[in-house]
Amino acid sequence: MALNLKVNLRESSYKIIIGQKILQNLGAELKNLSLDGEALVITHPVLKKLYGKTVEKSLLTQGFGVKFFEVAEGEQSKSAQTFVALLEKIARHDVNKNVFIVALGGGVVGDLAGFVAATYRRGVPYVQVPTTLLAQIDSAIGGKTAIDLPVGKNLVGAFYQPKLVYSDVSVLATLNKRQICNGLSEAVKYGVISDRRLFDYIARNVAKLLNSDAKVLQEIVYQCSRIKARVVEQDEKETKGIRTILNFGHTVGHAVEAAGKFHIYQHGEAVALGMRVAAELSVQMKFLSAKDAAILGGVLSDIGLPEKIKGVKFNEILQHMAHDKKFKAGKPRFVLAIGLGCVKVVDGIALANIKAAIKSYL
Repeated sequence: MALNLKVNLRESSYKIIIGQKILQNLGAELKNLSLDGEALVITHPVLKKLYGKTVEKSLLTQGFGVKFFEVAEGEQSKSAQTFVALLEKIARHDVNKNVFIVALGGGVVGDLAGFVAATYRRGVPYVQVPTTLLAQIDSAIGGKTAIDLPVGKNLVGAFYQPKLVYSDVSVLATLNKRQICNGLSEAVKYGVISDRRLFDYIARNVAKLLNSDAKVLQEIVYQCSRIKARVVEQDEKETKGIRTILNFGHTVGHAVEAAGKFHIYQHGEAVALGMRVAAELSVQMKFLSAKDAAILGGVLSDIGLPEKIKGVKFNEILQHMAHDKKFKAGKPRFVLAIGLGCVKVVDGIALANIKAAIKSYL
């Protein structure tokens, strides 16, 4: 049975639907949203081969037109070049048509397609159909859309909410173990920032999660989506400091990812390293007990996430951190744990402490 959540954002409110084997019902759900015209499905070739026919049939049955636009798999597609090329292809195709966008993919496709939707014709409707665990529990929810620049990740983008997030956990069975681990990193983050019971549930069910147990995965996707929705409702555009807690592990994580030119570490792997560093800082500042830091590190290791930062230079990590938007007025801003299930945002941590925490994982 599908589970429903609502993200309450006044005129920008939308549903999150989470279920098993529900992809074939996508067209009917979009019809319920009063969307019409042609669906421009942005995806990559592997996903089109896996799910293109199911999505196309579902949409055509409900009277929608369908046109697929493919981009290369991987973070390199979140580039300005890919973004502009995609807009030009859409503009050449779209002659006096009523269109909306369907993002069929993981975080890269979701971020890119969402930014295309936010900017094409000054904004057209879009829906997220996330196909990775990472996207289902995190990036597809909340309206953050972006592309990368050579100096840093997600530096060009917009807050632009989807009309629907449609998560079919059955598609996760096609993911390899590395992709599942990637998503579980963000799931652990949600447990640390907001819900000790979720953290413990993940810890107890690591083996089932790594084997893509659909029932356990659905519960994880639901609980993480619930937490993200509640945070976004309170701070849609990250102006109140509330949404900042979602960045636990991301200050160093994004820098590690960028320093490796997005090839060495996938997003969840880099965030896991960032969480280890954040936990070390939390212990240094006496917010978190060494025991809880060890428990967190142990769960990350049980999942199979990296334990040391390898293949990237220390100075490059620092350089990329300096471009991070969480460095407020040049002062380091970190989300630190004050227990497993609660965090706080801390400004102005001494750079020497940050360097020491990072070096402890080199």
